[in-house]
Amino acid sequence: MTKILWTPSSEKIAASAMTHFRLDVNARHGTDFKNSDELHAWSIDKRDEFWNAVWDYTGVIGDKGKVSVENPDAMPGCKFFPQGKLNYAENLLNDTVERNDIALHFWGEDKVKRHMTFDTLKADTSRLQQFLAAHGVKKGERVAAFMPNLPETVVGMLAATSLGAAWSSASPDFGTQGILDRFGQIEPRILIAVDGYFYNGKWVDCLAKLREVIPQIPSLEKIILVPYSPDHKPEALDGSIAWADALGGFNPKQIEYTRVNFNDPLFIMFSSGTTGKPKCIVHGVGGTLLQHLKEHRFHCDVRAKDNIFYFTTCGWMMWNWLMSGLACGATLCLFDGSPFAPTGTILFDYAESIGFSLFGTSAKYIDSLHKQNYSPVKDYPLANLRTVTSTGSVLSPEGFEYVYDHIKKDVHLASISGGTDIIASFMIGDPTKPVHRGELQGAGLGFALDVFTAEGKSAAVGEKGELVCLKPFASMPVGFWNDEDGAKYKKAYFERFENIWHHGDFVEKTPSKGFIVFGRSDATLNPGGVRIGTAEIYRQVEQLPEITESVVVGQKFQDDERVLLFVTLSKGAQLDEALMAKIKKKIRDGASPRHVPAKIIAVTDIPRTKNNKISEIAVRDTINGLQVANTEALANPEALQLYRNLQELQN
Repeated sequence: MTKILWTPSSEKIAASAMTHFRLDVNARHGTDFKNSDELHAWSIDKRDEFWNAVWDYTGVIGDKGKVSVENPDAMPGCKFFPQGKLNYAENLLNDTVERNDIALHFWGEDKVKRHMTFDTLKADTSRLQQFLAAHGVKKGERVAAFMPNLPETVVGMLAATSLGAAWSSASPDFGTQGILDRFGQIEPRILIAVDGYFYNGKWVDCLAKLREVIPQIPSLEKIILVPYSPDHKPEALDGSIAWADALGGFNPKQIEYTRVNFNDPLFIMFSSGTTGKPKCIVHGVGGTLLQHLKEHRFHCDVRAKDNIFYFTTCGWMMWNWLMSGLACGATLCLFDGSPFAPTGTILFDYAESIGFSLFGTSAKYIDSLHKQNYSPVKDYPLANLRTVTSTGSVLSPEGFEYVYDHIKKDVHLASISGGTDIIASFMIGDPTKPVHRGELQGAGLGFALDVFTAEGKSAAVGEKGELVCLKPFASMPVGFWNDEDGAKYKKAYFERFENIWHHGDFVEKTPSKGFIVFGRSDATLNPGGVRIGTAEIYRQVEQLPEITESVVVGQKFQDDERVLLFVTLSKGAQLDEALMAKIKKKIRDGASPRHVPAKIIAVTDIPRTKNNKISEIAVRDTINGLQVANTEALANPEALQLYRNLQELQN
């Protein structure tokens, strides 16, 4: 059993929505569940009753219909609430909040600071809804956004989904081909686009890119141009209408919500696209809403009037996840730009100023703070902060300890893992249970998770294997765009194990009913036929002060695979024999001799996706002489040149 870093007090457990929901289930269903583990077992054994209970307890606005689950054991094929009718925006803009309460805070680094009340949010949504409707947007249409994490992006999403249209967004740092690879597939009628944005204190213009992209998407009928700051007047973009003019032609009125089928498209998300054109993953209205309400309310204990924050772009599913916080009556805290501009304290300045209740970020951000020996706890009490969530990559055990030692001692740290594929978290926090060092606390309610061996058998506790979900769940994609027969969808998740969701994570179960994640299965190393998760090596290497970052991959060599470690060095460090020996000893002692790389090579940059995830596959393919399928999916594709034709890899 690993070290316990935090245990919730009896008062916190009693006050949590997880406890309140469990007691409500007991009262309504005649059960006697004593804890969340027993509640979880019921949530997968009685999925129809569970998702009904989530709908009722969270007060979803809509009609459930008479059938809760259709084809309950078919993956794919199962449908939840097949007769259900609801509207996503209607549930986010419900009338449980005061009209003058703040709905959105926004900080664009230190350049722009704004806020928007619920009254203004509803008024702007109403006016944009009328504009979109006047231009033919209705159920079944697509509205796309090439936008930063601005309040206008939220308004755009709400207006589009209020009409029953599907929403799809990408961040403005995408290159021309990256945008075309995404929006070109889904053929949106309307594009909402920004004139530019700030990153690391510098203005980045977007108009030239838009002039190149727009003519190549024939489906576009209207472009709405949004200024990054309301004070900024962008130059003209042919064929576009300014945001102010689009809204200015209409007066606010009561929003008319188009209720659609539970499984109709809500969000079209995109896979990272590093192995080819990104998959267009379609998520349904009801499944997304129910899943997010469950995670916000029960797993993250989000309450009305909480200030909740996630450091995310509009190209990452955590933006969509954050949006659903409005359905809890929470205030969304938006941030755009570098988390280290103008200084490394900017996010903590924001958290303290606004009073974040939930601080969501990436494991890489926490690791960066740790590397800098920065201790926010000295300057920021963060009195309102109850929950810290981390995702995007594996949070190391040292990262867990860093949060408690240097951010806040009495906080629920939830390392969570799921993804764009499910627009949710398979493994997530539980505010009623202890936090163990280096472990994700457990499976989310409604998820029948297991770990499978290569033979498709349930792995023992402590045995590494493939993460699977044995039963259907509410936020399974409704399909892929332009995949009429469902063949691509089935191949993506159900080809490895029949009628079982194969997620592609390399994990193990723990004695505390938690999980440890070792990385993606497709990046797993296999020297000598033994599978090794990349996270096991990262955990050791990135504790060393001389190493800023690293990427580990396998190279095909002499009819086997050997492990290669590429490192970026801290200022003043040199990869000499002494440092190589230190790295190898750290890996050997902390992991095993089999984890020790055959080669350690210093580089000045590491390829990463637009969501700031290290692209192990792109590096692996490059060093093995393969073509990287889609460099447009990378934020820094030029970094791949550092890995081509390396002399060190010839012997």
